[in-house]
Amino acid sequence: MFIQMIQGPCSRQDEAHQLLDEWRRDLAPGATGWLGGTYGFTDDGQLIGVVRFESREAAMANSERPEQGEWAKRMTEVLDGPMEFHDCDDVTLILDGGSDDAGFVQIIRGRVEDPSRLKAMVADTSMLHEARPESIGGTLAIEDDGSFIDTIAFTTEDEARKGEQIEPPPEMRRELEYAMKGATYYDLHHPWFESA
Repeated sequence: MFIQMIQGPCSRQDEAHQLLDEWRRDLAPGATGWLGGTYGFTDDGQLIGVVRFESREAAMANSERPEQGEWAKRMTEVLDGPMEFHDCDDVTLILDGGSDDAGFVQIIRGRVEDPSRLKAMVADTSMLHEARPESIGGTLAIEDDGSFIDTIAFTTEDEARKGEQIEPPPEMRRELEYAMKGATYYDLHHPWFESA
């Protein structure tokens, strides 16, 4: 799997949402290898999308379609500034992956020196279930420089906030402190999802 995260400032949120709905309706059927996406707006007006493809090649082929270029130009016109792109070939599913049933999604961006250590932590499903039983899955996407995008789905925000208050087991706490040092958290209170 390949993940591309897009992020940009957006005050015209209704228009951006409509454009993303239009992409799903009109362009997704022709996007080979597109798997789906998780989208939302943060409290400080950032549009965030975590888009999944079968491979980097499929994502790049989609980007090269003329209709994709025309749509992207219209999207930049509703943003308040430039859009960031983060491309990740190294993707690990957390539990069963994300869930379109989530009522709340938290995206964490950080950087680690040892990506294999972070991947080992999220692969330990028994430890994850013990530490955050309210999580219903997610993805961990890592860039070449060790920067990561952790997308975690929760049933509700209330459940997620309760879970944050539970002290994790010592081993999990140690790994979380390592991985999340200096990380930035983005809360999507009203996420929406698209699937192929």
